[in-house]
Amino acid sequence: MTCIAGLAHENQVWIGGDSAGVGGYDLRVRRDTKVFNINRRFLIGYTSSFRMGQLLRFGFHPPYQADGEGDYEYMCTSFIDAVRARLKGGGYATVKDNAESGGFFLVGYNGKLYDVQEDFQVGECLDGMDAAGCGESFALGSLLETRDIPDPRKRILRALKAAEYFSAGVQRPFVIRRLGEVKLLPKPPMERPVKKGK
Repeated sequence: MTCIAGLAHENQVWIGGDSAGVGGYDLRVRRDTKVFNINRRFLIGYTSSFRMGQLLRFGFHPPYQADGEGDYEYMCTSFIDAVRARLKGGGYATVKDNAESGGFFLVGYNGKLYDVQEDFQVGECLDGMDAAGCGESFALGSLLETRDIPDPRKRILRALKAAEYFSAGVQRPFVIRRLGEVKLLPKPPMERPVKKGK
């Protein structure tokens, strides 16, 4: 099931997804979207499992990036450690032959587009475009052919339409979201204990 398509464009990240819930030959159009923002810091579009998406969407609180830590280092360590803990705590992550596995999703962070795969590796494509799900190949082909179109939303929409046309596991409505130019929100201030008067 699913087509998730993403673009990193001019310090912004765009991710779009379909609304199909597929099991065998059965298809249901879901109201709960596969693309969402987390605290205006992250943009996620997922495939694999609606349960995984629910765990990432609700109750997932990634730590802030440490001073002097690169974006990719942060994504591969602190962010992924938080993902693993959330999926494990929610009963979704599995362990087989001492190897832990989760699911597949795209994530926008700090103007860049990453993919997180089932073994929790983090990838970033040089061309700034990526896709996931059963419609992945159709979406990537469309994104490549629309490189001359300056509007990222139009490119993502075309990619999703191409995937829907060729894949039985992709269905409208499409949801397209953007993570804006504001890169990182400042860390919240430390709460200081209130001193009681004598």
